[in-house]
Amino acid sequence: MALSVEGADEYINSFTVDNEDWNDYATEKKQRIINVAEDVLVRKFPDYKIPDKAVYEFANVLAISYNDTNRLNKQGIASFSITGVASFNFKDTLKVDDESLIPKKTLDLIGEENGVKLSGRQIQWMVM
Repeated sequence: MALSVEGADEYINSFTVDNEDWNDYATEKKQRIINVAEDVLVRKFPDYKIPDKAVYEFANVLAISYNDTNRLNKQGIASFSITGVASFNFKDTLKVDDESLIPKKTLDLIGEENGVKLSGRQIQWMVM
């Protein structure tokens, strides 16, 4: 099956709880989010087949991550307010790469498709 906005809409509206940000986006932005989600997963897991469901699951996370409020946080803004409407304060700025946002369910879907167990942990060098 080929990735599509229609397929993503169906999956996200059927299998995710927090789908409002995804549904608020225009078709063109949804397609860009799908493209980025697929690109990140293919680069992270070059030796594995990436199922459409895994891309859609991650695309929804990216849609939330890049909504208007979180986008300001990613750009390093610590707080802002709209007079008489709302005030937003971010505990920490969300300056992380997209790869670090891959949810466990996406890892599980890729693992199931390939008969392996993937974890979100990364091995890193540490000096003691």
